[in-house]
Amino acid sequence: MANLKEIRTRIASVNSTMQITSAMKMVSAAKLKKAQDAITQMRPYAEKLQEILSNVSASLDASEGVYSQEREVKNVLYIAVTSNRGLCGAFNNSVIKGISQKIREEHAEVKVLSLGKKAHEVFAKSNRNTTDGFPGNVVYGIWDDLTFDNVADVASVVMKQYREGKWDKVVLVYNRFKNAASQELMMEPFLPVKPVESDEQASSAVEYIFEPSKEYIVEEMIPKSLKVQLYKAMLDSRASEHGARMTAMHKATDNASEMLKELKLHYNKARQAAITGEILEIVGGAEALNG
Repeated sequence: MANLKEIRTRIASVNSTMQITSAMKMVSAAKLKKAQDAITQMRPYAEKLQEILSNVSASLDASEGVYSQEREVKNVLYIAVTSNRGLCGAFNNSVIKGISQKIREEHAEVKVLSLGKKAHEVFAKSNRNTTDGFPGNVVYGIWDDLTFDNVADVASVVMKQYREGKWDKVVLVYNRFKNAASQELMMEPFLPVKPVESDEQASSAVEYIFEPSKEYIVEEMIPKSLKVQLYKAMLDSRASEHGARMTAMHKATDNASEMLKELKLHYNKARQAAITGEILEIVGGAEALNG
């Protein structure tokens, strides 16, 4: 059994760690409320806009919609949305593992635009990262000031590169916020824009009156819709990060509390054993003197 000094040191260490994890849990909980409100308000608008976008794309000829043209896939861009920090469970790893699996399956050249430090660090090892043409702080700084305008700048570069033929397919990978304890990995086609699946509900929703014209819709609505789609993914990921970190820190705090109880029990047993040993020594010494 460890001596009393070692156990006291471990108790102090675990207690200090528990205070840190508890504080991180409370900070994440406070940030989660704001992030959850933002994605809850944004999601219905973004999903409806995406539905309209897909329906409009289905009604356009290939020559009319540059963003909906199907072509041979030779170069693929994955947009990986992760965080700059860890200590959030499997939040970052799910995105990284998902993209790594797709890279092994793809029969094309794959590059990764990492919106977050964690993905950038991983894919830098395999030389998959690309930041050419994007704002200089796109990897780390986008989370420091997450606004629609900053995200729209990134989406604009992606769309420009797609129009120029640098990418034949763009896929958006992020964690969709469900609740504080649950996130869902999403791999959404970003470009080309996919039409709605052919079913009864979709076919009934395809009829649109275009005003002023289809060309205006292509030039104005589709690019804006793609920017909104990327912004929604960023908001989803931010809420998911805070939820995952809050859950992870809650579990870490609980584990530290259990460990603290066990250490205190061991300390009391060791202290009792030490006292018993001292009493026996005193009794033995007294008997030796009397004898």
